[in-house]
Amino acid sequence: MTLEQEQLMPPPYEAGMAIICKDLDKSNLQAAAAAAAAATATQNNNNSKDSTKDSDKQSNSKQSKSHKRKESSLPLGERHLAVLRQELMVFLGNSGVLGSGMVVSMPSVTLNQLSDETQPFWLNKDEASWFASINNMACPLGGLMVSYFLDRIGRKYTILLTNVIGLIGWLLLATSFLHTNRDLVYAQMLVGRAFGGMMIGMFVSPVGVYSAEISLPRIRGRLILGTSIGLASGILLMYLLGYFIRHNVVLIASISCAYQLAATLLVMPMPESPSWLLQKGRIELARRSLRYFRGLHRRDDDCVPEFEAELTQMKMTADNSRDTAASESISQAIRRPEVYKPLLMMIGFFGFQQACGVVVIIVYAVQIAQRAGVTIDPVLVAVMLGVARIITTFFMSSIFEKWGRRPAGIFSASGMGICMLFLATGGWCPSTVGTWSWLPVVCIVAHIVFSTMGMLTLPFIMISEVFPQSVRGSASGISVFFGMILAFICLKIYPNMEALLGTSNLFAFYAIVSFVAALFIYSFVPETRGRTLIEIEEHWRMGRRGRRAQRASAAAVNNLKDVELHEVFLKK
Repeated sequence: MTLEQEQLMPPPYEAGMAIICKDLDKSNLQAAAAAAAAATATQNNNNSKDSTKDSDKQSNSKQSKSHKRKESSLPLGERHLAVLRQELMVFLGNSGVLGSGMVVSMPSVTLNQLSDETQPFWLNKDEASWFASINNMACPLGGLMVSYFLDRIGRKYTILLTNVIGLIGWLLLATSFLHTNRDLVYAQMLVGRAFGGMMIGMFVSPVGVYSAEISLPRIRGRLILGTSIGLASGILLMYLLGYFIRHNVVLIASISCAYQLAATLLVMPMPESPSWLLQKGRIELARRSLRYFRGLHRRDDDCVPEFEAELTQMKMTADNSRDTAASESISQAIRRPEVYKPLLMMIGFFGFQQACGVVVIIVYAVQIAQRAGVTIDPVLVAVMLGVARIITTFFMSSIFEKWGRRPAGIFSASGMGICMLFLATGGWCPSTVGTWSWLPVVCIVAHIVFSTMGMLTLPFIMISEVFPQSVRGSASGISVFFGMILAFICLKIYPNMEALLGTSNLFAFYAIVSFVAALFIYSFVPETRGRTLIEIEEHWRMGRRGRRAQRASAAAVNNLKDVELHEVFLKK
């Protein structure tokens, strides 16, 4: 290389710097391009998010408007806020019913301890049967009491009084072992059980009547079913207490007493039924109560035509009921077809409910499981029965609304009969069917499921629907009175019937009664689904001939209209 060439070449560090600068320029350009691309992407993303938000807002707005339109198209009593208020008050009213369920199932988890001869205090066979059944002996008295109080002091205060009576019963049971005298202990236990029985008899109808009077036909069945859910929950709770507390009757009674006190306090916020208030002439209180149950403000600062129309209709019905009640006694009212027909039907319904063994299996669940050959813990079987029943009860509202009352009752009675037949067959054929160790558990649990689908729940629902308003309290109380007498008889004679017939033949007897009950429901129980209380009352008043005449008259009117319309077209 020549000297001139060397002078023309840049120094080594300058050449390196040039290369670095070129690389930096390239990297800066790439970074700038990447930044620009990122900014563009971010802008596009933001635009996309904005457009998504706008579309979401539009979609939500459309959904909100659609929901509002759908909500506004519903009757006042079926809108969201109104239904929530109705459900809340029915829940508070039914909180005490749970205590009734605990009274019903208490013997099932305590009789084994109370009958244990190794304990300081124990009951013989006859004393144990009285302990298990005396509450059902007192139930008819509760039915008569509710027939007296329900129309006189109102639905709310009847529920409150019922809770107080139950609280006294549990308190007597919890403190009975404070006595040192055996006879005093036993006597106080029986008195406590009797107070519990009065609570059961009184709780059969008031919450259901309250539910029917504050709701519209579409959700009436769901609300009335709350009584059955409360009863099933109480039975399950007592089974659980018995499972975890095996040998402490006092602790079980004390826990039940504490719960009943809480249930009593929960009744305080409940508004009175607007129908009862109107019947007593308390129009302003009735207006406030109905506004609450229709989702409106209690203060009367707006005019809602639909509400005013419903209130006017209820007032007319209440005036008619008040005039009827003032002009005739209960003995005279019973002679009317819209009273004596549903009364006889409900007495028969309650009779079949008791005679097919529903309550017997609840009260003697542990003992029946042992005699049926169940190989697992019988108290655990009782818990399974409680779980199966409460789960089934939760689905009954939709079943009753889809199937109707009558088909559900027929299906229930038939299924119970089949379960009892299988249990009887297991005892008749011990070498074949009797070897199936799973059969008794499946049949007993299935029997509870089938009974909950109709025979156990339907009478408590229909007793709140089938009677006219003027005698609803009295007639429902009379129905409960006779039904509970039959319950007491069935529970009291169960040990004697088992000794006389044998376990398998007794199961067969219950199966026969269940199949006859299905025929009774098909023949005499009306369908009340979707009908207003006034329409149901008209059903009984008119009778079959009246309804046939009405249908024939309606058909004749329609035919006449068709003929007139045909003549008009011919003239034209």
